[in-house]
Amino acid sequence: MRVLLLGSGGREHAMAWALAKSPKLTKLWAAPGSDGMDASSERAALDPLDARAVAGFCVAENVDLLVVGPEAPLAAGVADAVRAVGVPAFGPGKDGARLESSKAFAEDVLLRHGRPTARARGGGAPEARAAAREGRGRCAVKADGLAAGKGVIVCLSAPEAEAAIAALAATAAGGTLVVEELLTGPEISMMAMLDGKTYALLPASQDHKRLLDGDLGPNTGGMGALCPVPLDAALLTKIRAEVFDRALKGLLADGLDYRGVLYAGLMLTPEGPKILEFNARLGDPEAQAVLPLLDVDFLELCLACARGKLRAGDVPARAGACVSVVVAAEGYPRAPKPGAALRPEAADGLEDVMIFHAGTRRTDGRWLAAGGRVLSVVGTGADLAAARERAYAAVPRVAGLGLRWRKDVAAKVLGRILA
Repeated sequence: MRVLLLGSGGREHAMAWALAKSPKLTKLWAAPGSDGMDASSERAALDPLDARAVAGFCVAENVDLLVVGPEAPLAAGVADAVRAVGVPAFGPGKDGARLESSKAFAEDVLLRHGRPTARARGGGAPEARAAAREGRGRCAVKADGLAAGKGVIVCLSAPEAEAAIAALAATAAGGTLVVEELLTGPEISMMAMLDGKTYALLPASQDHKRLLDGDLGPNTGGMGALCPVPLDAALLTKIRAEVFDRALKGLLADGLDYRGVLYAGLMLTPEGPKILEFNARLGDPEAQAVLPLLDVDFLELCLACARGKLRAGDVPARAGACVSVVVAAEGYPRAPKPGAALRPEAADGLEDVMIFHAGTRRTDGRWLAAGGRVLSVVGTGADLAAARERAYAAVPRVAGLGLRWRKDVAAKVLGRILA
């Protein structure tokens, strides 16, 4: 099969790695791709946001399947354009992608279809300030549009809420703001593969959004992830029924033929699981921790979704666990400094360790940091403790001076802080 993958980050490198393992793959292109992805894919000279150009490439090169990694091409309607020329696409159309591209739209959908979520109000900055005052500043302020995982600020006081509203209102994504009541409890990521009629759940994972150890500092695109999160059967049944069963029913009721990933960020509150957000694609860095555990041909899984032939239930996964630690540039997320030296080849030969490139470039045979999040260092093992040990043993080998990472990824789930 001939496959075109859109994207260039750590998530897309993990997806390229998973697709390349399929014996059915004959050709894999990546647009725009990256230096780190070159070993598993060939670059296509395409703008992934140009729906017409992507559709034309699929026709000209006899592409059998389009796989969309990031959210921006979905919001631009690329999957719609590709399906219109008769090529299967893994990723929802523009209407379905509004669950991520518009927080206000997602809140409306949640309310109309009775899914558990926080109380929220939307509007411009004046409306947001009024909503924040009602909660005495204890709230989550969200930019309505796409913000690359950095459009949410959690506030514990009125001054924090005021600063958050001012900061997000000044961004391109913040013309409309959503202010939600502040929920408490552990946060997890649940992702499902949808084929328009049914869904299959991926193993539960957990992102580490804050920059610093102990969940301190600003929100980021994600500083690490683990999989699986241990959930008891009763809780998993509740999540399936109240989140994904209702989500699928709502999508069908709204006439949306949703084919791709539906990501639900959940807070496990004392009252039960509540939806924090929906995304229309695999999480990043969750994908880097989930995909290595799947016991299924990822290409076939994506194709089944695209063709409406998915088998409902749970996506098969191997026993064991995976921990992914994100290595970021100094100054991330506000002003990352490029140019730090990397040694990803130092992980070669390490047992059960993988490196997924996010923001890197290769110059004169040397790997250098070229973005905010630079690498995902991934360890797998028989359990979370073993996976974590392998990941953290590899991090200092591959990361040079001028790079940072959290030292407590997976520590909470293990129940104690591990150095």
